[in-house]
Amino acid sequence: MTIGKKIRLERIFDKMSKNIIIVPMDHGVSVGPIEGLVNMPGIIDKVSRGGANAVILHKGIVSSGFRGYGKDIGLIVHLSGSTIAGSDVNNKVLVTTVEEAIRLGADGVSIHINIGAKQEPEMLRDLGLVAEICDKWGMPLLAMMYPRGEKIDSEHNPKWVKMAARIGAELGADIVKTNYTGDVESFREAVEGCPVPLLIAGGPKMGSDKEILEMVFGAMKAGARGISIGRNVFQHKDPEKMVRALARIVHEGKTVDEAMRELK
Repeated sequence: MTIGKKIRLERIFDKMSKNIIIVPMDHGVSVGPIEGLVNMPGIIDKVSRGGANAVILHKGIVSSGFRGYGKDIGLIVHLSGSTIAGSDVNNKVLVTTVEEAIRLGADGVSIHINIGAKQEPEMLRDLGLVAEICDKWGMPLLAMMYPRGEKIDSEHNPKWVKMAARIGAELGADIVKTNYTGDVESFREAVEGCPVPLLIAGGPKMGSDKEILEMVFGAMKAGARGISIGRNVFQHKDPEKMVRALARIVHEGKTVDEAMRELK
């Protein structure tokens, strides 16, 4: 690992726990200005004060007010995009470059790959090539690896989750994000099969705070190195408190009940 990549990773991983809380806010390209992502400086401020280690943004949002609100927070620039208005939302294409992310002052970049999608070959090619460019410039790469396609019976099936996570590591990602399988034992297998830090995604808006915290607790118990949760944070009635609750589990190793106290 180059010194530049090591330094940037140290900026986004918590120095004490060695884990990470990311709040992805790249949804504006795929679904537009949804609830929680209208006032971008405001929501970045809230998750920053709550203790998030980094946010994921598209390039055009960085200039709208990324830093200068609350405490400092890491920046990961998302390289992929597709929209719900298109013919296939699972077809993620590159919409910017690693070099542009460097120009914007990013601490890392991310790319979205859908394993099982019709355009999987093209997305895998992009992942491998982006990983090479990231190595050249010392830029950490987060690969969002999701099982989605005709052969995928469930996005949470351990078989597909383990495969997706491993592909991300095999093709050069420094961090991999994927779905939680639903239980500690099967997700531990995904962690063991992925030789780089593995994070869980938050998925759609959940029914209760406790449900979210239980998922995070299970993932961390299985060996996950953190979380990358969007809607269940930025659409929460109190995003700052929600991040604090998540941090109790991710960074402090507390129980779900202990984390729930942050939400009272």
